[in-house]
Amino acid sequence: MSTAESELDRVKGFLFDLDGTLVLGDRRNNGLRPLPGALELIDWLRRREVPFVVFTNGTTRTAGGYAKLLAELGFGFGDDEVLTPASSAVEVLLRRGQRRVVVLGGDGLADPLRDAGIEVLPPRGRPTADAVLVGWYREFTMDTVEAACHAVWQGASLYSASQSVFFASADGKALGTSRLLCAAISSVTGARVTVVGKPSAHALRAACHRLGLPARAVAVVGDDPMLETPMARRGGAVAIAVDTGVSGGEEYADLPPGRRPHLRLPGVQRLLSILRARS
Repeated sequence: MSTAESELDRVKGFLFDLDGTLVLGDRRNNGLRPLPGALELIDWLRRREVPFVVFTNGTTRTAGGYAKLLAELGFGFGDDEVLTPASSAVEVLLRRGQRRVVVLGGDGLADPLRDAGIEVLPPRGRPTADAVLVGWYREFTMDTVEAACHAVWQGASLYSASQSVFFASADGKALGTSRLLCAAISSVTGARVTVVGKPSAHALRAACHRLGLPARAVAVVGDDPMLETPMARRGGAVAIAVDTGVSGGEEYADLPPGRRPHLRLPGVQRLLSILRARS
């Protein structure tokens, strides 16, 4: 057993990324297919009653919508086993008493807010709101960006589902929208952007709440060196990186030891082999 693998001794639950870790889809996050070993790994954990959640930075669907889609692929996820930035956004907004929110995104981002009793305002005109929340929104126009700016000028906080430039797809790296839109709004208004998805502490906290475990007892498994590994490291969790998504592994080479993943693997199939050998 390697020293790196011994970090798994403290792991009682898992937080998995989705795109590039368990599945790959197209540039619009459709046509998802399981990656090698992903179905078997989830089944192995479930049969041993090891808790796990999936946290995707995608907001094209609600957590329930992702769970339904993944169930059709054979994963059998329940709604409570999937989180999105909308999940952590709800926790942050309610904790801060922000109940009127302009949403730049679709129902996958807006519906969880509505379900939590938060008033969702369209990005139109000059809305007065407590916050602006930006997610996947390729349908944006100059008018919608201008409306968000007016809300911020009137005092609204600016939140982003994700500040990642890319996400993994079967066609290679695909460009996201949250960072682009937040960059425009922030540049014009001077507002500070608060990230509620990965790699924020808000995302890790929401996942740990769902798992019922402290961060140090959780392994975070993902493909993006800018997301899962830094989130895990900063939060005291075990960081496991896989090479099946946006990273080929070279991004970790120049990092100091304290910022590298505890384990770097070719994919989740290898993680399943390690867990089986240790069980």
